[in-house]
Amino acid sequence: MAVSGVFLRAAHDRWPGWAIGAVILTLLLLFGMLAYRDVELSTFSEFPEAYRSLLRIGDDVDVGGLAVGYVFGAFGGIVVAVMALVMGASSIAGEERNGTMKILLANPKSRTHVLASKAGALALLAGLAVFALWIPVQPIAALLDVEIGGLQVEAMALHLFVNGVFWGSVAMAIGAVTGNRNTAIGATTGILVLSFFAVGLLPIVEGLEELRKLSPWYYFDGSDPLRNGVAWGHLAILLAASAVFLAMAVAGFNRRDLKSQSVGTTLLDRLRGNPRLNRVIGRLAGSARVSSIWAKTVSDHQAMLLITSAAMFLVLGVLLGPTYAGLSPEALSAYEALPEELLALVGGGDMSTPEGWYTQETFGLMAPLAVILVTAVMGAGALAGEESRRTMGLLLANPIRRSRIVIEKAATMAVFAALVGIATFAGVALGSVWGDLGMSVGNIAATAALQVLVGLVFGALALAVGAGTGRTSVALFGAAGAALAFHLLTSLAKISDGLADVAWLSPFHFYLGSDPLRTGMDWGNAGVLIALSVVFFGLSLALFQRRDVRLSAEG
Repeated sequence: MAVSGVFLRAAHDRWPGWAIGAVILTLLLLFGMLAYRDVELSTFSEFPEAYRSLLRIGDDVDVGGLAVGYVFGAFGGIVVAVMALVMGASSIAGEERNGTMKILLANPKSRTHVLASKAGALALLAGLAVFALWIPVQPIAALLDVEIGGLQVEAMALHLFVNGVFWGSVAMAIGAVTGNRNTAIGATTGILVLSFFAVGLLPIVEGLEELRKLSPWYYFDGSDPLRNGVAWGHLAILLAASAVFLAMAVAGFNRRDLKSQSVGTTLLDRLRGNPRLNRVIGRLAGSARVSSIWAKTVSDHQAMLLITSAAMFLVLGVLLGPTYAGLSPEALSAYEALPEELLALVGGGDMSTPEGWYTQETFGLMAPLAVILVTAVMGAGALAGEESRRTMGLLLANPIRRSRIVIEKAATMAVFAALVGIATFAGVALGSVWGDLGMSVGNIAATAALQVLVGLVFGALALAVGAGTGRTSVALFGAAGAALAFHLLTSLAKISDGLADVAWLSPFHFYLGSDPLRTGMDWGNAGVLIALSVVFFGLSLALFQRRDVRLSAEG
């Protein structure tokens, strides 16, 4: 493989994931326009200005503006950012993990050339994905007789593209400096979640409005480009920040001793470094033997787990309790006037109560997103990742059944999901105590348990797709895309009579459909989520048993 082909190879390896994301977002746009046509739009214009700003609802409310803003601004921003950060994290650290970096650098090209080629491929795919999403907007609107003439979709698309490049650059910098793909994904995702959360929460807390300008997400859609056009100053800030992170990536990549394989120092490695603990750890985890499958999986994903759990515990758990307690009476009275149908768009919940506050700000979107991030990444990498790293052959060379590999990988994924749920539970429970909100600890535990179960559904789906295809990107983005589509179905079913009858098709219906933060555990819903996870897990076993495993790098 010549280095002159680094750009094309990177684009070739990653285009299926970007294509899946673009197709899913296009379907969501069609889906959204169909649903919003059944909604009474006049109600939206009566909402408080701060809340309309949060949802990007302008003075002239229309079906096209709601649908395009929702898909391009909210879900589209998250999807494109996540795809970009995954690709950015894999660009350098992923090559080291897969053991292919030495092949690249054996050619007469500099490290800077390799990194620039990777960055160029990321920008190209992000641009093509956004372009593919923008192209069908006008035809879909014409087909459904939806007016979008006053919307500046091109400006929104440009902001979407630059935002994706920014998050990809952040992940690329962290990956190039650390050489650890999972650290890059986990750290960048944590920053992304905090940024998204800050832009949504700070404007509704008196005295903190201006702090949202410290968040990168503010420069993506804080100027409302869909209605106001391109904010060149905001884009300049994002592009300048992207250039800084790329420069950091170049500096870190050029100065660091590279790894020919994934050998980063982990917690397990540090424990093994202690002579007194080495023998015990060796017996528990093994070394290169197959007995270390679970330990290797833990080591591979521990950074992502720690960052995600910390964000759920502190920011989306503990801090939200006193924040709600400190809201002004005017803000609370404004929330009391908001209908449940509107709140469904951002997760649901009656904002006049602590349970409703935590349902919307934590459990509605961020909590399932956090656990699905962990399970989908682990599920996609469990089998397909081993193949792409060319380590599956080492596992299968041992006297071990394929089913054991699947079981140990899935069990570790379930433990990680449970740990994220425990962190969420602990954070919300402590936040309730700190803010003197009086929420039921049992109901918090029930909701966190359902959060774990819905995450396992999509983690098991990623495991099944990876077992069937052997491609990490297809498994990851396929599961993430399914989660996105089903979450939107659940949200829109609450505001559209035409979709109410099919809401049960979504796993998220069995997550918060019974309002567990108020009513406690619904064991029937929990049973459905467990059954779905078991079905996908069984499918993983069957597909992995029957497929010829690839022993070369993905591509």
